[in-house]
Amino acid sequence: MRKAQSDSLKIDSYAAESGFRRCDAPGCRERGEHRAPKARDRLEDYYWFCLDHVRSYNKQWNYYEGVSPEELEQAIRRSTTWDRPTWPLGAAAAYRKFVAGDYRDPFGALNGDEEMGAASGAGPTRPGAETAEGKAFAIMGLEPPVSEVELKARYKQLVKKHHPDANGGDKQAEERLKIINEAYTTLKKFLS
Repeated sequence: MRKAQSDSLKIDSYAAESGFRRCDAPGCRERGEHRAPKARDRLEDYYWFCLDHVRSYNKQWNYYEGVSPEELEQAIRRSTTWDRPTWPLGAAAAYRKFVAGDYRDPFGALNGDEEMGAASGAGPTRPGAETAEGKAFAIMGLEPPVSEVELKARYKQLVKKHHPDANGGDKQAEERLKIINEAYTTLKKFLS
C-alpha cells in the first residue's frame, strides 16, 4: 500500500513539470517521451508513449496496412528513384536519336564525330547493323572483331569525353553517357 502511494506521488510530480505528457496507452501512468505516428496519411500527428508501449506499438504497426498490391508496387517503384520523376530510356529510341542525328547539338560536338560512329555514311557497313550488338558497335565507334581489352579502353575514352562532370553538368552529355553505358554492357555480354 505504501509503495502504491509513493508511485502515484511520483507520477503526479511529473505533471507539475512543464511539457509533461502521459503515455497515450490506456491505463498507463508513465511519461510519454517517445512519439509514434498515428496513421500513414497523418505522419505529422503522433501518439506519445512510454518506452515499453512504443516498442509494442512499433512491433504491430504496419505502414502499408490496407494498401492494395498495385499501390504497394507503385510505392516501391517510386522509392527506388527517391520519389523523383523518371523517363524511359529505350535503347532503340536512344540509338536512333544518337546515330540518325535527331538530337539537339548546339555546339556541334556530335556532328562529324567519327569516334562515336555518327551516321555520315563514310564508314563501311556493319554486319547485322539492326541487331542490338550492331547498334552497340556503332555507338562505341568500333568494328568487330574486338577484344574485351579494346572494348574497355574505348569505353574509358568515351566516358572521359562525354561524362557530365567533364561537360559542365550538361544533361545531353548525361543522356549520351547512358547510351554509351548501355552499349558497353551489351558488348560485354556479347563478347563473354
